[in-house]
Amino acid sequence: MLQIALSFIWSLLVALFAVPTIIRVAYSKKILDIPNYRKVHEDLIPRLGGVAIFTGFMTAVTIFGRMDHGVQQLLAGTLVIFFVGVKDDIIDVSVFKKFFVQVLACGIIMFIADIRITSFQGIFNVEELSIGYSYAFTFMVVLCITNSINLIDGLDGLAGSIVLISSIVFGIYFFPVLPGYTFVAFSLAGGVLGFLRYNMVAAKIFMGDTGSLVCGFILSVIAIQFIEYEVVSTAPAMAVAVLFVPLFDTIRVFSIRIYHGNSPFSPDRRHVHHSLLRWGMSHLKVVITLSIVNILVILTAVYLSSYGNMAILVMLGALSLMISLILEFRSKKSSVEVKA
Repeated sequence: MLQIALSFIWSLLVALFAVPTIIRVAYSKKILDIPNYRKVHEDLIPRLGGVAIFTGFMTAVTIFGRMDHGVQQLLAGTLVIFFVGVKDDIIDVSVFKKFFVQVLACGIIMFIADIRITSFQGIFNVEELSIGYSYAFTFMVVLCITNSINLIDGLDGLAGSIVLISSIVFGIYFFPVLPGYTFVAFSLAGGVLGFLRYNMVAAKIFMGDTGSLVCGFILSVIAIQFIEYEVVSTAPAMAVAVLFVPLFDTIRVFSIRIYHGNSPFSPDRRHVHHSLLRWGMSHLKVVITLSIVNILVILTAVYLSSYGNMAILVMLGALSLMISLILEFRSKKSSVEVKA
């Protein structure tokens, strides 16, 4: 327990002390995020905050953590993701190159560490997956979670708050079953909390692709191990609940883009945080609202855990549909009012 606390505190302090230096370097080298029609900030803001998160996380895990159950390969994959994130924050990297690097990192954890989802644990009456389906589904999960954190990173403190909540919840669950991943989760939480000191409204620095991709990749591996080791009896559904806000936002936005005949990867202002801002909510209220929603979903999933995976998944599906309808209704109402 003391070692876990030390890993959290170490990561927190490293990030806290690293960010001011990174801000100065970013301004001197003009590594700044430029406002445009999709972004809600109006000033030039440094975007290398992910370097502080990564440094705190990596040093904490290597000093205090355990290199078993694929943690070593997780760190290797995270390092690969880190470099493409840094490059993208300094000079833009094409979508194809970022995708290729994510495939490489995913390959490290799947083929070297054998970290993959091998069973649906009875969901849709599916138990064991064939090795081909196991690799394919694991690959999709890694890409989905990694990029969902990247996509939700559109508001001061939002992605960091969701990552902080998710990593703490996973870390608590892992403690009695897979302590090595408790170190991973709390080291991530410490780094993110240190970064949030400078990222909440009004942000002095953004996590950039470095931070969002690193956090997303780490959470994807944590979620897979959470499911694979059946940390709780409803592990698959609980993992979805813990990551509800970013997964809901990603699936919803991709569905809308495809419905309108656009590429699912084409940027726009259809994310849930954009909708809440259009309702007149402040940046801070949006962050607090979505964080509370994520926490309430987790608590509801815990309450329903005795009813099994399907009960939780039905709840999540119904909630997603209800929120989507409310957002769509309010969006159309706002458009009519503007035209009037």
